[in-house]
Amino acid sequence: MSAAAVEARVGAGGLLRPDAAVLVLLSGGRDSVCLLDLAVRLAGPVSALHVDYGLRGSAAADAEHCAALCERLDVPLTVHRPPGARHGNLQAWARDVRYAEAARLAGAGGSLVAAGHTASDQVETVLYRLAAAPGRRALLGMAAREGRLVRPLLDVTREETAAYCAERGLPWRDDPTNASPAFARNRTRHELLPALRGLHPAAEANVLRTLAILRDEAPVLDAAVDAALARLCLQRLADEADGGGRGPAVGPRAAEILALGSAGGSASLDLGGGLRAVAEYGRLRFARGAPGVGTAPPAPPARLELPGRAAFAGGELTGEIGANLPVGDGTLDLDALAPPLQVRPWRAGDRMRPLGLGGSRTLQDLFTDRRVPRARRARVPVVLSGDEIAWVPGVATGEGFRVTDGTRRRVRLAWNPPPGPST
Repeated sequence: MSAAAVEARVGAGGLLRPDAAVLVLLSGGRDSVCLLDLAVRLAGPVSALHVDYGLRGSAAADAEHCAALCERLDVPLTVHRPPGARHGNLQAWARDVRYAEAARLAGAGGSLVAAGHTASDQVETVLYRLAAAPGRRALLGMAAREGRLVRPLLDVTREETAAYCAERGLPWRDDPTNASPAFARNRTRHELLPALRGLHPAAEANVLRTLAILRDEAPVLDAAVDAALARLCLQRLADEADGGGRGPAVGPRAAEILALGSAGGSASLDLGGGLRAVAEYGRLRFARGAPGVGTAPPAPPARLELPGRAAFAGGELTGEIGANLPVGDGTLDLDALAPPLQVRPWRAGDRMRPLGLGGSRTLQDLFTDRRVPRARRARVPVVLSGDEIAWVPGVATGEGFRVTDGTRRRVRLAWNPPPGPST
């Protein structure tokens, strides 16, 4: 394939465009050199990143080669030399370093990051993943685009990038580690692929065709699997709401049920047979009866001594006294309290002065702000000192009971709720 044909093919892919700034990952090898030249010809502002890992004697010469090439093509080049020693798997470490630095540079300039992976790399990736991690996902290979990362050469072979560079008079550097059998990817390239070509001369092309078919089918399969799983999960929740029996079939209304929470807040849907789907702040549950029916009844009030413990709504409140207790939710100024504390469910019209919010707020508004589902509100303890609300766990602490620099004694309240309903 001629250089013009390679340029036309890559341009048709749409990943390198005149209106898109691109940061090219430049190793100095044939693939990245080909990619850099194509980016200059096809894309918007182009810059390059070369990572000098300092792991072999030719590293300095590789960096010099990349600098000379970028000067010839009038491309700004960043050479990154990672500090510190490598760790773990060498190739994984090098990849992490390269992409982390690319993300930093691209984030500052809003660029795409272009990697020189070719069709040959794609075949090797699929074969390696199939051997190391079986499953359909292993056969999907590398995507042409993942966020800011683009791979414009996935339709071009390694032989074609070499021919492109030769025709365009672009020298490249060969990485001697690519011949080392110490790396699994190299064994795939030098041992497995030749064996496959011995079985059939079109082995690589057939792998790529299979990959293309699977990628075309993947969105359809994923959507079908997602829909089936959603119906199964919804039916399971409906059956549990029916006491473990077989609840009404909810599959035909799965889309309506899943859309309940799209607007935020609370919403419900009557499914017939006394069953309702209820969505509250991103949590879905099923309940029986008319709206409001099935909401837990208010728990009886309780009294909490300090120190001490009290049962409430199937859970337990505890109070611990100490001078150096950590400040956080439930830590109050003991001297501002009037024990024993009263514990009761919230009531319509309840107001408190929440710490840090200024002024007073209704508990109903605070519950809404904190996304406390309506079905749970009657079982949330409201802790009072005298007639003033001192603490509502997970919701607010009263301003008048805050711990300050002048606090001498602290009390730490804790709420251990009972297991919640299925969501």
